[in-house]
Amino acid sequence: MRQAELLHYLILAAQREGNRRLIRGLRPVGLTPPQAEVLRILCDYAPLSLAGLGELLVCESGTSPSRLVDRLVGGGLVERVIATDDRRSVALSLTDAGHAADGVVGEVQARLHAHLDAATQGIDMCPVIEVLRLLSLGESAGNALQNRIAAMAARDAGLARRLR
Repeated sequence: MRQAELLHYLILAAQREGNRRLIRGLRPVGLTPPQAEVLRILCDYAPLSLAGLGELLVCESGTSPSRLVDRLVGGGLVERVIATDDRRSVALSLTDAGHAADGVVGEVQARLHAHLDAATQGIDMCPVIEVLRLLSLGESAGNALQNRIAAMAARDAGLARRLR
């Protein structure tokens, strides 16, 4: 088997196993992994427009997240607030039930991340991360991840300024 083929299947297998872990963990709150990602993003960065949310979604990158949001609004986890200055503009944020569900999502993700930490303990992951970054560079999912990293850095910088 060629190295590229092995890499392809290893990435696919790791992604599927990680997704299965997420699905099992999210089952009690009735969320899918993409819906959970929406909750995490809104918890961290709300209020967001639909377009702003779409720029940060890795799971549904390159498509409109409107279907995902519609289901979460229907489930009482996300609310749409129409801007007072522009009725065409809608801001998305979590409801109280959405924050509660996000707490479960955070716990599920923490378990997955702990599993990944344990599996890679003692291994320099920088080269692996760089390969994966290069493979997604310029693609919609890679762009969404870069947007998320930039948003996190900006948020953290803003918090640091406020703490001074």
